[in-house]
Amino acid sequence: MRPLVTRRHSFLVSPPPAFAGLVCAAPNAWGLWAIQACGRGALSRRLARSLGSRLPAGSGTAASQPGRQGGVPRPQQQVRGAGAGAAAGASPARRRRSMAARYDRAITVFSPDGHLFQVEYAQEAVKKGSTAVGIRGLDIVVLGVERKSVAKLQEERTVRKICALDDHVCMAFAGLTADARIIINRARVECQSHKLTVEDPVTVEYITRYIASLKQRYTQSNGRRPFGISALIVGFDDDGSPRLYQTDPSGTYHSWKANVIGRNAKTVREFLEKNYTEEAIATDKEAIKLAIRALLEVVQSGGKNIELAIIRRNQPLQIFSAKDIESQVAEIEKEKEESEKKKKKSI
Repeated sequence: MRPLVTRRHSFLVSPPPAFAGLVCAAPNAWGLWAIQACGRGALSRRLARSLGSRLPAGSGTAASQPGRQGGVPRPQQQVRGAGAGAAAGASPARRRRSMAARYDRAITVFSPDGHLFQVEYAQEAVKKGSTAVGIRGLDIVVLGVERKSVAKLQEERTVRKICALDDHVCMAFAGLTADARIIINRARVECQSHKLTVEDPVTVEYITRYIASLKQRYTQSNGRRPFGISALIVGFDDDGSPRLYQTDPSGTYHSWKANVIGRNAKTVREFLEKNYTEEAIATDKEAIKLAIRALLEVVQSGGKNIELAIIRRNQPLQIFSAKDIESQVAEIEKEKEESEKKKKKSI
């Protein structure tokens, strides 16, 4: 008989059953070498049936040759062959969908088209949020938000889409409220830290850039997801000039004269592009009316589902009550009826 030699053991081809069970339970390099050393003996057949396809290709034993007795086909080869055949017979649209599915799992991986799908999905979450409008006037900045219906027993004060970041800076958002709460808390801490360190209040662009940088960091590291909100950040700088900025989940920000985010943003933006003029914002009252008229393009139930706030130079944020909003809406409706009557008379 031919001896079987391993690192620690030397015995004949017929080994003790305990050793065969040990090799089968924990196969490694010297266990595979032992099978090859045995050739086609009894030990080779017993271990090959247990290890199956774990033998390296081309080992020369019966286990590595599927066509021979005791051989076991390699499952990996079967799976690869089936996948290749399915990919070859798939339609181009199906192949594109399968390729896109490979890149929408990780936030740090670009698709071949140059997309970050998780960031785009976060932007889709923003489009499903409440509509928010920002209007920059001469001495005022107006924020208006579509208020969703509140449950009968729910406190309305706990459902807010407009909040103050500092005495001279406030923010409206569209998207996930839980994500917005994290952004708001961090922005408030940064405002107080900046004032404590520099002894000057933050500028509107500074806090906007801080929020945009925070969002961008969550698009460039594993184990995180982007913030599902867009924000309209408004306020006044030290020189008294009004500011309006908008940020999105990707971490970019821009300055605007008037802008809208959230659901039906395209419709309201088209309205603002047609109606935003120097005359429309000549006074504070006209700027407020323009914001309400823009929201009424998508809000069907009137002023009860509108949340409105204004901020003036050297004054804190002022949130309108439901009664004040209803009076503004009634005045706008009256003006609209009068304009329609004039058009009919002219015809």
